[in-house]
Amino acid sequence: MPGINLTDSRNRDAVVKAESTRVTEPVRYLGPKGGRCYTRRVLKATVEHDYETLVEKHGSPEKLGAALVAGDPEVDIEIFGTSLWNVSRVYTGPDDELVFRIEQFEVVRGPHGKLRERRPRERAEANVDADVPLKWTGTMLLKDEAYNRYVFTSKLQIVHVNGLTFDFLYDIAKELHEAKALMLVGGGKSGKQPLVFRRGSVPYRGFLEGRIDGERYILLLHLSNMELKPPPEKPAGKAKPKKKVTAKKKTSAKKKAGS
Repeated sequence: MPGINLTDSRNRDAVVKAESTRVTEPVRYLGPKGGRCYTRRVLKATVEHDYETLVEKHGSPEKLGAALVAGDPEVDIEIFGTSLWNVSRVYTGPDDELVFRIEQFEVVRGPHGKLRERRPRERAEANVDADVPLKWTGTMLLKDEAYNRYVFTSKLQIVHVNGLTFDFLYDIAKELHEAKALMLVGGGKSGKQPLVFRRGSVPYRGFLEGRIDGERYILLLHLSNMELKPPPEKPAGKAKPKKKVTAKKKTSAKKKAGS
């Protein structure tokens, strides 16, 4: 459980814990014959048997297609389908060699998917359990407004570690329960920084929700890294000037014969 250095509305701070809110009840899935189901990682192919390597080996895609019809050059009979354990993600270069020093970039896109900015990724330091506690910003959002404005990706439950922190968190939960709102929390001295739980991890906006039931409390930290914004409206074009229509009187008088 990660530690969180948190403040309240009276500017008191305490180090508490955050734990996952996953359901602990065991759920088992059974197969058609009643056997236990489980998930396994299975090896599909190796670098020596991917498309680019096979094309280079056979000379052209046409020759590779003929080889696929004649046999199975894309399958390694010895290791194909074996189970994988304790695997880790690695990065490789164009020559399929391991790369140890990489440079990552962040891509920012607009509401319509258009590229706005491409910048080097910044690896922010963790700040939830730092010497500077997370600030009580005082910015309250009604629950309906928050749920319609932000996308909440996960949540953590803030728990006490002793009797003193129980009273500390109970008071926070009671204040938020009576306000019927979520309260924005932030990192740094000004309280405007996003929450970073591990170095280089995804930064989040944090929203505290409190509920009480007699002497019991629950304090939830909702995490969001996406805000819902409507696409900008297109500027209204200039209205075309209306054509002037002049009404003409219809004359039904006929010339008399001989006039």
